[in-house]
Amino acid sequence: MHLILLSGGSGKRLWPLSNDSRSKQFLKLLDSDHSSTHKISMIQRTWQQLQKAKLTKHAIISTSKAQVELIGSQLSSDIPLIIEPSRRDTYPAIVLACVYLYCVKKVPPDEVVVILPVDSYVENDFFYHVNHLEEAVLQSNADLALLGSKPTFPSEKYGYIVPNTSQPPSINKSYQAVNYFAEKPNREKAKVLLKEGALWNNGIFAFKIKFMLNHLEEKGWLLNYEEMIKKYDSLPKNSFDYEVVEKTNNIVVIPYKGQWKDLGTWNTLTEEMTVPLFGKGTISSDCENVHVINELDIPVSVLGLSNLVVAVSPDGILVSDKEASPRIKEIVNQFEQRPMYEERNWGWYRVLDYNNSNNNHEVLTKRIGVLSDKTLSYQKHFHLQLVWTIICGTGLFTLNNKIKKVKTGDTLQIPFGVAYSIKALTDLELIEVKIGVHLFHE
Repeated sequence: MHLILLSGGSGKRLWPLSNDSRSKQFLKLLDSDHSSTHKISMIQRTWQQLQKAKLTKHAIISTSKAQVELIGSQLSSDIPLIIEPSRRDTYPAIVLACVYLYCVKKVPPDEVVVILPVDSYVENDFFYHVNHLEEAVLQSNADLALLGSKPTFPSEKYGYIVPNTSQPPSINKSYQAVNYFAEKPNREKAKVLLKEGALWNNGIFAFKIKFMLNHLEEKGWLLNYEEMIKKYDSLPKNSFDYEVVEKTNNIVVIPYKGQWKDLGTWNTLTEEMTVPLFGKGTISSDCENVHVINELDIPVSVLGLSNLVVAVSPDGILVSDKEASPRIKEIVNQFEQRPMYEERNWGWYRVLDYNNSNNNHEVLTKRIGVLSDKTLSYQKHFHLQLVWTIICGTGLFTLNNKIKKVKTGDTLQIPFGVAYSIKALTDLELIEVKIGVHLFHE
């Protein structure tokens, strides 16, 4: 059995902490199994759970180029990746992944592949049910096997799988035939679905690879990975549910009775945070159900309020009633700006200031953190010059192949057209001032 983990997202629903380069699955806000003070991200939590279930050996992550360094930083640079040429939707991502397995990895057509998102919030036993999906595909001869969780309330946010309750699972079978699907119903319809034994759609699919290969041949598409890369932008920008699942008749589902949650909005994410305050700030004792998440080095105080989330990052500030917080997706497109904070495989950076004078002379100022033993790549620029001031740590600075040791307080001048690099001997921070043109998207 092969696993394809989908790591996508545009970073809108958890603005301002998430952005185009740091989607929700990379936010380190959840407790680690080892320590409640050590916070991990959704993708780190999922990977740890897959390791416990012994499912990582044949796992591949499908992601965009913008997330490659973050995955390397938070998980490992050794994890195999499928790089999507552009950000589209789950259907083109799964098509590309299946062609990759067949053409590049030479996986036989009768092998089972399981598709799952990297950001579901579930208990460890959920992934033991994932193991059963292969059995369900092979035993039932179904085209697709799904995993659906038992609803705890009539949600309007999730899609539903309605099983054929006239054929309940037998003692030897953990799966049921699927009757039909319902997409994000209103509350009254959701209540009716629950009475029919409907399950929340967890977005997990299992099938033999030849199921998708046949699908592609019916479309007249070549089973060639390089060709699929070239035509990726012309593939339908739709969900796998819409393009495949809802058009397939022979489907089974495995019911899951444990906790499953989509932490895609501030109101659902804060429900799983064990402390109300992240970062610098205070919440008065008469506040109720208030969370403050602050990434800046300035205090944020909340007094006498209830049911509130305050999220502060270099990208902006959100103050919202928790129930209203999902609406941030509707207005975030009004903010046309580059990400002001990014994590890289060597560390991180935060934009402090940007100035564009009338004569097109631009100045971009960043605070950069380089992890111990990591290196900023050896590079040169012909349209800008830099000034670095070391504010913490020690490192080896290279300028035109000449190396010198640098420490806190040192200032380094990097002219136009001169190659430079720095390696951190300890965790190192510096202030970078770039002076030139076309800097804002640097």
